[in-house]
Amino acid sequence: MSPLRFTVPGTPVGKGRPRLGKVGQHARMFTPEKTANYEGLVAHAGQQAMAGRPLILGAVAVVLDIVLDVPASWSGKQQRLALAGQRHPTKKPDIDNVEKAIFDGLNGVVWKDDVQVVDVCKRKRYGPVPGVTVEIEELENQAA
Repeated sequence: MSPLRFTVPGTPVGKGRPRLGKVGQHARMFTPEKTANYEGLVAHAGQQAMAGRPLILGAVAVVLDIVLDVPASWSGKQQRLALAGQRHPTKKPDIDNVEKAIFDGLNGVVWKDDVQVVDVCKRKRYGPVPGVTVEIEELENQAA
């Protein structure tokens, strides 16, 4: 089967740490709203790309191309260098937290669970349009 490729639009968001809240006398953990919203966007993009295909059940390889906006506060020269790939984003979001948000958003949508990911290639760069391009290659075709 050919690789599945799609883009999650907008500024990439790293997976936030679970927060502790209180409901009456009980403490409960919850996912920060920003993370939950982003994972929903990821799930929507993945669902559209699947276009009715069944969940992937075997091992997969994933390529993530994470693109961030160039800071508007930078000089024109610095912005051009960033867009030419000569300046790299060393600020948040952390590349591994973006990966986790993408993978969790795709659970039950593209694959059964992100434990199926056995190979990952990821990069974070500046670009004119922020987003995350996701490419998923099925390495093992396992029937349901």
